[in-house]
Amino acid sequence: MSIFKKLFKQTFIYGLATVLPRALAIFLVPLYVVVLGREQYGLYASIMAFLILGNVLLSYGMETAFFRFINKDISKKEVVQSTALRSLTISTLLFLTVLLFFSDSLSKLLEYKTEYVTYGLIILALDALAVLPFVWFRANEKPKKYALLKIFNVVINLGFNLFFFLVLPIWANNDTSSFWNDILLEDNNKVAYVFIANLIASGVTLLILLPLYVKIGFKFNRAIWKQMLRYAIPVLIAGIAFSINEAFDKILLKYMLDPTIADATVGVYAACYKLGVFMTLFATAFRLGIEPFFFQHAKSENAKETYAIITKYFAAFGSFILLFVVVYLDIFKRLLIPDSTFWEAISIVPIILLANLCLGLYHNLSVWYKITDRTKFGAYISVFGAIITLSLNIILIPIISYKGSAIATLAAYGSMMVLSYFLGRKHYRVPYNLKKIGFYIVLSVVFSVLSFYIFDGNILIGTALLLVFVSSIYFSEKKEIHQILKKEI
Repeated sequence: MSIFKKLFKQTFIYGLATVLPRALAIFLVPLYVVVLGREQYGLYASIMAFLILGNVLLSYGMETAFFRFINKDISKKEVVQSTALRSLTISTLLFLTVLLFFSDSLSKLLEYKTEYVTYGLIILALDALAVLPFVWFRANEKPKKYALLKIFNVVINLGFNLFFFLVLPIWANNDTSSFWNDILLEDNNKVAYVFIANLIASGVTLLILLPLYVKIGFKFNRAIWKQMLRYAIPVLIAGIAFSINEAFDKILLKYMLDPTIADATVGVYAACYKLGVFMTLFATAFRLGIEPFFFQHAKSENAKETYAIITKYFAAFGSFILLFVVVYLDIFKRLLIPDSTFWEAISIVPIILLANLCLGLYHNLSVWYKITDRTKFGAYISVFGAIITLSLNIILIPIISYKGSAIATLAAYGSMMVLSYFLGRKHYRVPYNLKKIGFYIVLSVVFSVLSFYIFDGNILIGTALLLVFVSSIYFSEKKEIHQILKKEI
């Protein structure tokens, strides 16, 4: 199997594992919007932002270190796996024990109910304990098992959400003296169901993964652990900075705006932000498939040329997704956000889509510091992006509210992309086709501006622009696509 065919297969399966669960989860967005309302949806979004940061802290870069070290020396593969698993297991259990003890103080500090903090801590611990078993599937090229479990997790989560929000109220109303009525929460606390469903799904998933704990084992090599930590710490710093870029806008909106409108503002912003999920799905699926590929083929003779081709096609497909979503945004918003009171923030969607495209390109361009063991540069770049995120949010939120957060996100990811490219030219020069990459992105952005702002979302004109864009890609890449297909055949 050629490297391109193998890459396509793994990206497709990992993409399925990412896209299908999130596609199922998308069904929850209109449910949450209708049932929770703006304030509770905003509360949910801000707590999830903290969980994103928590996930990064609890995995502390071990996922990337795991990949690097099992490919660096195959003879030490087993001890690397068991050492990493033991490290994460002990640190997670310590984290859960200590923070549960101080949950009341933590809830006062963060201004959330204690039950929300407790749910969040347990979810974080369960997910952290599942990190390395899932990484093991990817590292050992078992994408089907990875995909099935990821999908199963979301199906459970989706099922319990539907039960709590749709079935339970009917059963409770039919028999007011029943057990179901006792567990029915008041309208102003229904967001708790979201976390309970998540907790159940994470718990069941971990139970299924437990046999892998036995298979991997808990052998520990202190020397390897120290080496892995040295590699992982810069990745952790980069992860913290990345989580700031990804999620801190919701947190800053919550604490910087007037408390009487903060949760509702976060709610409309987070709901419209979800419409950028299509770009996120594509970029995430691509990254999951490409990361093992980059490590495995780092020593290939034509590795740099291969990376350049892959990045060019990522830019082409990503630019298409940007334009496609913008053209049909009026349809997507009615399907995913049925409550029109949330639409006031719809103007941020094109900005967020472009920001996520820049982020996806950054991940492609970041191959140079991962395969040359210069992970400290990943930390530098992410910290630089985080500084931009925090600075612009602090400056712009008091002036233009959530629009400032969207602009800050684009500025952060765009600057990270550019900085990674120029640093990569110095340390691991890849012959990227900047003319074509730039052409696809600029053309997509220009057509998006025309469709969304100039022609006010006119679908006929937008569709025509989309067809012109697709034709441009086809005629530009026709010769190379035919060559790749001919080689595969």
